[in-house]
Amino acid sequence: MSHWIVLPIVLPALLAPFFLMVIRHHLDLQRIFSVAGVLVLNGITFALLNHAMSGEVSVYELGDWPAPFGIVLVLDRLSALMIVLTSLLALAVVLYAIWSGWDNRGRHFHPLLQFQIMGVSGAFMTGDAFNLFVFFEVLLIASYGLMIHGGGGTRLRAGVQYVAYNLIGSTLFLFALGTIYGVTGTLNMADLAVKAAEIPTEDTALLRIGAVLLLLVFSVKAAVLPLHFWLPASYSNAPAPVAAFFAIMTKVGAYSILRMFTLIFGPETPVAQGLAGDWLVYAALLTVAVGMIGTLGAAHVARMTAFITIGSTGTLMVAISLFTPEASAAAIYYLIHSTFATAMMFLVADMIIERRGDSISQRRPMQHGGVIAALFFGAAVAMAGMPPLSGFIGKLLVLDAAWDAPDVVLIWSVVLITSLIAIIGLARAGSLVFWKAFDTGSGQGDVDEDTARREGVVFPTDAPRLPFVPVFGLFAVLIALTVFAGPVMRFAEDTADQLYTPQLYIDAVLKGPGS
Repeated sequence: MSHWIVLPIVLPALLAPFFLMVIRHHLDLQRIFSVAGVLVLNGITFALLNHAMSGEVSVYELGDWPAPFGIVLVLDRLSALMIVLTSLLALAVVLYAIWSGWDNRGRHFHPLLQFQIMGVSGAFMTGDAFNLFVFFEVLLIASYGLMIHGGGGTRLRAGVQYVAYNLIGSTLFLFALGTIYGVTGTLNMADLAVKAAEIPTEDTALLRIGAVLLLLVFSVKAAVLPLHFWLPASYSNAPAPVAAFFAIMTKVGAYSILRMFTLIFGPETPVAQGLAGDWLVYAALLTVAVGMIGTLGAAHVARMTAFITIGSTGTLMVAISLFTPEASAAAIYYLIHSTFATAMMFLVADMIIERRGDSISQRRPMQHGGVIAALFFGAAVAMAGMPPLSGFIGKLLVLDAAWDAPDVVLIWSVVLITSLIAIIGLARAGSLVFWKAFDTGSGQGDVDEDTARREGVVFPTDAPRLPFVPVFGLFAVLIALTVFAGPVMRFAEDTADQLYTPQLYIDAVLKGPGS
């Protein structure tokens, strides 16, 4: 099993240059190899998850160099879960991009996506902080290209904004790593955990500065207020399959906070006292509020979807910011839900935009309106946290985990009120998009669809049907997450217990494979 650990990184790393150097002018071949590669990746990641469910922390030493001198990849329950989410989401995105024709609207979609899969998988599995920075840059460079896939001035401007914000984040990341290395002499996460705990409290000022810088960097990636400004324009203007895959990108920031601030700067570590939890919860609550209010006020479908994504990320960060095993288990469950629900929402939004335009208020003829309305309703229920889907269960788990928090009243109030705002915003958008009457221009004013057809309104008939398959697939995952909430939550609790027992991770890495 040991060499399998590196395959989620090596496989896309081999496919991407193969696409560029061998079959760059053959889109059909790229599509075949891309789907085949993602299917193989799913098989590998599910095998790794099955292995990790035993509770064993597995380590892969690159070049056979032992930690802390060499780079290591670490497979535990959390990292295995994250690469499974990445591979499942990649499959849905690839199929949608192919069947909708998005991959043919620009150059190099498939190799860029493979590079991004490589970067995301590496970020989830690395056991070295500098290597985390490297994988961040790999996935970000690929995402720069994917952001402007298909061209257009608006998309290019959004891409420039996206690049600027993330370059600032990358610069801060380097400053943070330099500061931490200067204090501890290591960037191996397990070794950092040992050395951070040994530093006397009075000598931890520089290390605390490095930790705060790391938290700022990861907050930029997770789009936590006030570092969220890059997300609405970037996600709303990105190609739909790219925006859907970006659902896992914000989770990289959330994952990094969860990993770093349970392993290295854990709640029991003297250097971490008052470092994150005391203020991160308020930033997360503000993020929820801004995201849901933005959903209510959005005039365009894509921008509404971007704001509901911010609100969902904020809910996830509320759970993470509590830094207890119960809250982290709730966060893990909600993270799974949020990844698939967000991706589904972006793909449904693309179906709407492709058929009737982006403006919410203007009603135009739309083929497959009934099916898309049903999918929009399902995605809206999931994102708003309404019963009976997994979003409702996830929010209940977050609220229950916050019961013993000092700010329990504030947390409950913000989450419940913003959920109501989200319901109103999504209901408003749905009613305008799907049920607003037509104006045929005949002087009769607004009329229903049957009258509009009699008046000669032409409804499109050439919209493809195959893109519905991956969207229904994502919806099926949300339903399965609801039906099997019990087993999934037990896995989340086991994962949280493993996170809050950092010695297991430390011993596995520093003592080497097979320890």
